Amino acid sequence: MNIKVLGGGCRNCENLLAAVKEAVAEKGIEAEIEYITDMSKIMEHGIMSTPALMVDNKVVSMGRVLKAKEVMKLL
Repeated sequence: MNIKVLGGGCRNCENLLAAVKEAVAEKGIEAEIEYITDMSKIMEHGIMSTPALMVDNKVVSMGRVLKAKEVMKLL
């Protein structure tokens, strides 16, 4: 599984990244987690609001800071 957290490096983006790491650990799944802060790469994915979360190249959340339990439901 490939998980991408996309954002500008703000506190909300960091919080989403932490929630993703917690959710992956709690579920015990193997996942490659990427944190993308390059705005040109973020725009390539069609992201207009950060933080955003992608799972296997599909945008599953945009503009929200999810809690770990919410992330687990999306994995």
